[in-house]
Amino acid sequence: MAVLKVKFTKTKRDKLAQILWILNWVSVVSGIILFSLGLFLKIEIKKRNEVMAKGDINSVPNMLISVGVIACIINFLGGKICYDCSDANKFSRWKLVMLPYIVCTFCFTFCILVGALMCYTMRNELEESLYLGLRDAIKFYKDTDIPGRCFLKKTVDMLQIGFRCCGNNGFRDWFEIQWVSPRYLNMASKEVLDRLKSNIDGKFLVDGVPFSCCNPSSPRPCIQYQLTNNSAHYNYDFLTEELNIWMKGCREALLDYYTGIMRYIGIAALLIWLFELSVLIGVRYLQTAMKNVLLLGDLEGESDGWLLENSFVETAKYNINIIKNLGKANQISTVSGMNDPNINIQNTDCDKTNITTKSIPATR
Repeated sequence: MAVLKVKFTKTKRDKLAQILWILNWVSVVSGIILFSLGLFLKIEIKKRNEVMAKGDINSVPNMLISVGVIACIINFLGGKICYDCSDANKFSRWKLVMLPYIVCTFCFTFCILVGALMCYTMRNELEESLYLGLRDAIKFYKDTDIPGRCFLKKTVDMLQIGFRCCGNNGFRDWFEIQWVSPRYLNMASKEVLDRLKSNIDGKFLVDGVPFSCCNPSSPRPCIQYQLTNNSAHYNYDFLTEELNIWMKGCREALLDYYTGIMRYIGIAALLIWLFELSVLIGVRYLQTAMKNVLLLGDLEGESDGWLLENSFVETAKYNINIIKNLGKANQISTVSGMNDPNINIQNTDCDKTNITTKSIPATR
């Protein structure tokens, strides 16, 4: 029994073909939108690749870009097919192409759905990439004289100012590394030497942060050094007073930023997927309705259109049997002079199909 069978008159078939022609051109625009969203996300990730570890974070923008290009091509072809389907004589040229086109379009719409879901599932990969990238960037913050790392100080400072954040997880990350370059340390100072000797690795660690962590909206002048020393500042208690530096870590700030972008991109991709799916359903109805018109031989009469010729269970079993027979068709029988019986069955089916095709009346 056919699934969701609908009866079409000639007028309805013509209107459906015209509507689908317009919708396919709209789908071309949606493909351009997908391509643009993927390109935008790729550029945004590339802007801050210095603070991201190498990984699969580019898989989502690459997926969207690829799907967008395919959408433009496949919907351009679909518009041409639907335009010709308004005429039964022109449909004959596309009769053998329609079913493979629908299968390819179904796979393509599935890729759009996968791309939309990936926007919501890559948060963990992005978080790990940001954590490792920011950890290394902060670690090499002081290496302003080393080629390949000299740009990291500016990158981290601009990042902390732009996203109003400090450190990787928070401002205390700066307490655990030496972020002041040795060229700016006075080795003749007893305080500097004592601090270097007090650390097992010989690092100059201070309870301070770079200037880029300062909050310019704070009414109090920025306190960068001795953040945990109450006696070093007048009327100051680091445990109770709200510090005048950014409290949020840059990993969290960047993760919120990219998550927001991908959330909106995911919503747009889901809407495009629903639109493409509706166009695909319309094309399927048009293909089956026009096919039945040719089988009936009355180009002006009514015809049935459906999504599936048989039920879902029967269609699934039929496709599974085809896959099994294709696998057996490549096997050579051990009995001499005999072929695989599956091949004979398959050829018999093809012969019956060919006989039916030949009995179709010629188009008028």
